[in-house]
Amino acid sequence: MDVNRRSLLAGIAATGVASRALAQSPMGFAAGPVQPTWESLVDHYRYPEWFRDAKLGLWSHWGPQSVPEQGDWYGRFMYMQGHPMYEHHLKTYGHPTVSGMMEVQNRWTAARWDPDALIARYQKAGAKYFMSLACHHDNLDCYDSRYHAWNSLRVGPKKDIVGTWEQAARRAGLKFGVSNHAAHSWHWYQPAYGYDPVGEHKGQRYDAFRLRKADGKGQWWEGLDPQQLYTGGHAVMPNGIDSIAGMNKWHDANDGQWVETPPPNDPGYVTKWLLRQIDLMEKYKPDICYFDDYGLPFGPVGLQAAADYYNRSIQWHGKIDVVLTGKQLKPNQRFGIVQDVERGFTDHLWDEPWQTDTCLGDWFYNVARLNDKSYKTAEQVIQRLADVISKNGNLLLSVPQPGDGAIDSEEEKILDGMTAWMAINDEAVFGSRPWRAYGEGPTKLQVGMQNEQTAGAFTAQDVRFTTNKGALYAFFLSPPHGDVAIKTLGHDRLKDAGIERVTLLGGGTLPHRRDGAALHVAMPGTTASGFVPVLKIEGRGLV
Repeated sequence: MDVNRRSLLAGIAATGVASRALAQSPMGFAAGPVQPTWESLVDHYRYPEWFRDAKLGLWSHWGPQSVPEQGDWYGRFMYMQGHPMYEHHLKTYGHPTVSGMMEVQNRWTAARWDPDALIARYQKAGAKYFMSLACHHDNLDCYDSRYHAWNSLRVGPKKDIVGTWEQAARRAGLKFGVSNHAAHSWHWYQPAYGYDPVGEHKGQRYDAFRLRKADGKGQWWEGLDPQQLYTGGHAVMPNGIDSIAGMNKWHDANDGQWVETPPPNDPGYVTKWLLRQIDLMEKYKPDICYFDDYGLPFGPVGLQAAADYYNRSIQWHGKIDVVLTGKQLKPNQRFGIVQDVERGFTDHLWDEPWQTDTCLGDWFYNVARLNDKSYKTAEQVIQRLADVISKNGNLLLSVPQPGDGAIDSEEEKILDGMTAWMAINDEAVFGSRPWRAYGEGPTKLQVGMQNEQTAGAFTAQDVRFTTNKGALYAFFLSPPHGDVAIKTLGHDRLKDAGIERVTLLGGGTLPHRRDGAALHVAMPGTTASGFVPVLKIEGRGLV
């Protein structure tokens, strides 16, 4: 056993996680210089230029929770009496004592899924990388999983979803990524071990509590163990709760938190998570891996996974040429992996590259978004893209798919709007870098995750900057009309630069003048892109 692998196994043993399975696994850990410490990650990691150039990725956050078309966290909320998803499940699939999430998973058909056509559409809309969901909190591996029998080749579509996406993305020349959310399944799924506190089925435990492997004889799931899917009863609601309010209060206090620690007294769960993660990296060689975790999953064990991934990249590419993301990172950790800011903003230009991820609607398909026309618009997506890239970030955008895999007509219109905008303005985006200032304007954005709803509407005075190939680009987040003033580019704030030409992308050269207060530009009444018009500004000393 080489020194690197020995140190990795020793690190796992120190966390209390069984290492025997890892020592005996067919793949083991990848040998290489990167050790499972933050210091080693920071010392070896350099942000890939492809990621800095890419700016926009599209994400298929798609799995069995898309089947009910009710939105996010269906596999948890369907087990909570009084929740709208519980009521939907009752009417559509039956009571969760007899028809649980495993039955919904098997209804995932992917019958209308055309990955090549979707990838082509996403690429036209500007995507330079594509991400497939590999496993969500519902604990179904959407790939050919060596270590987890509950996977999409045995359940639901009977297809390698990740592998098929990967082939389509790589045929199109896109970088490919996967997202792994499974570290949270053990606490997220605990309502499946509960019961109705009131009503006809009061006190009767749901399917996760009572089903075992032997119960599958003669059933579609024969040979599968439901406890491996539902993760085991780590925080089971006690008997005697007799109100919905009491049930909710218990869940909030006991399993409703965002937990980053391993399940108590179950080291095998973490060992299996690590085996599944390494298997995923080995099989599909992703260019980017998204962890839905604060820091890295399970602390030291996540460091094992990170070191393995980076050492594999050295074997694949001769260098670390991949991206690994985590959330809520400490300042020093941002130089060992890339920080992801879920559905959030920043109010300043970051020194290091980062990513925000958001969605046109809910993460999992919600038909209500189609019916009430509440998706993000193409304009809102491009506004977000401009704001993020001006601050040294990338945008990862999810386009929700229903269980059959075909996106709806409203989503197609949004992507068409993005495609039309990119055809005119892409030079300001791809391969660009942030300028010395990210922009200007009155709209204030709060720093942090899950705060999209706090942002007000952007105005014509909200401007964002990028640079590319010696030119400076100015994005107007809302279309201006008539004379506009860009204060950042006035003589008083930009003393040693000269502006020689101002061009509207998709238009032509525009009259401009400059004084101490601002650069003044005469904008036309309409622009070819329709929203978020972009100026190309050329001269000396600008970049």
